Amino acid sequence: MASYNIDTNKNEDAMKLLVSQMQRKFEIISLGGGQKKIDKQHDLGKLSARERINLLLDPHTIPLEIGAFAGDGMYEEHGGCPAGGVVVVVGKISGRTCVIVANDATVKAGAWFPITGKKNLRAQEIAMENHIPIIYLVDSAGVYLPMQDEIFPDKEHFGRIFRNNARLSSMGIPQIAAIMGSCVAGGAYLPIMSDESLIVEGTGSIFLAGPYLVKAAIGEDVDQEVLGGATTHSEISGVTDYKMPDDQTCLKTIRELVDKMGPRPSAGLNREKSIESVGERDSILGLMPNDSSKPYSMLEVIRHIIDSGDFLQYKEHYGQTLLCGYARIDGWSVGIVANSREIVKTKTGEMQLGGVIYSDSADKATRFILNCNQKKIPLVFIHDVTGFMVGKRSEHGGIIKDGAKMVNAVANSTVPKITIIAGNSYGAGNYAMCGKAYDPRFIAAWPTAKIAVMGGAQAAKVLTQIQVSSLEAKGHKPDPEGEKKLYDQISSRYTEQTTPYYAAARLWVDAIIDPRDTRDFISKALQAADHAPIEPFNTGVLQT
Repeated sequence: MASYNIDTNKNEDAMKLLVSQMQRKFEIISLGGGQKKIDKQHDLGKLSARERINLLLDPHTIPLEIGAFAGDGMYEEHGGCPAGGVVVVVGKISGRTCVIVANDATVKAGAWFPITGKKNLRAQEIAMENHIPIIYLVDSAGVYLPMQDEIFPDKEHFGRIFRNNARLSSMGIPQIAAIMGSCVAGGAYLPIMSDESLIVEGTGSIFLAGPYLVKAAIGEDVDQEVLGGATTHSEISGVTDYKMPDDQTCLKTIRELVDKMGPRPSAGLNREKSIESVGERDSILGLMPNDSSKPYSMLEVIRHIIDSGDFLQYKEHYGQTLLCGYARIDGWSVGIVANSREIVKTKTGEMQLGGVIYSDSADKATRFILNCNQKKIPLVFIHDVTGFMVGKRSEHGGIIKDGAKMVNAVANSTVPKITIIAGNSYGAGNYAMCGKAYDPRFIAAWPTAKIAVMGGAQAAKVLTQIQVSSLEAKGHKPDPEGEKKLYDQISSRYTEQTTPYYAAARLWVDAIIDPRDTRDFISKALQAADHAPIEPFNTGVLQT
């Protein structure tokens, strides 16, 4: 493969700036509704959502946060919804990997926006797919009524949460719920459909209808504590299992409950002693050019993520725009499928563009994915793809058929799949490389990620021509200056929609991560995935 003179210092500076911007953004988001509302929680004797999670987790462990940027830039007319109004992490409790879901009562009293529901469903999906316990720390005013039509009735809306409660229970996946604040209306079913429930005295309450609604419905006067407080549900109704004096005791009790859980089956993923990667941790920042159109060595990126040692390439000199091979990441055995951004010359003299999937690349990746499933080796996909090759030669060569084979193999793959979107992730390339629609166990993006149906420049040109043609048909053809203004407007809007923050806000990715944390992200993801037995693999019909 070719080598390029890359200004690593310039690239590193650009990446560090992006990472710094991401960290500053997260610092603001992590305050939820703001410090004043956190202080108000403290005045009520309650911990914040993040404080609760920190006390629940094992000391000196760093969790994997899911959906930290959910809701970013959305619902501004409603005051915003930082982190989707709920904090979700995958971390260790009493030595066991669990999913923790904590409502953030500083954000609209923990009310459920549409993205809140989507994030809760994602948390349950992670628990289901990986067969790991899920802990709910409930403190919510229920559905955000001004948007009830977008959160209440549909298949992937609020009610799906309770369906998942039932499914998780039937699968033998433990669920523990702590009522640490309000829990009203339909939301009351979530903790009671869990295996065990705790309630905090004085702050926890649970009922189908609050005092005001009871008064309006049946004319009965009753206060919140008598209607659905800790004493009522622990001593009279028997709805809850444990009555707790405060947040700290409640969280300590959850740790004790998790500690008493019996052994669980595992996938039996291959892991050996971890060996540090070949490159210094910070040097990965200088590998990717700030200009996403420039070539660089994905092989070097891989070498900075995997354990020190060889990356055993599969069909190294065939289908070179996709890199496939075996390695270890923090000791875990993995198969890696990554887009090469180098421009390569084949033995036939043909130049192949980096980041494009050709027929030979798709054929190679399909076979590699089949092999990994055969040998029960998890797959790691690293995106920097502009799509499949187009044009007469590619169409005559069967690019659609070869691409379909790769998509089929990815869709039916049963080994754990972890996806990292490092650069571009455009069009059907996103699908073939195990984008969100193809059920990766976990999916993360670097700050340099771009997710869209095609590149911004191409899309803006196409959309501008459509708009110009429409205006011409009405007899209003714009002048060159007007056409450029139209192009700039479309380009700006489209560029915004391709950013990793736009994707993370809508949970198309689970997290935006510092490239230096890629190795750790993949390792923690595989640690969670190792709890679920691997199902038999079958691709069905493949065109040859």
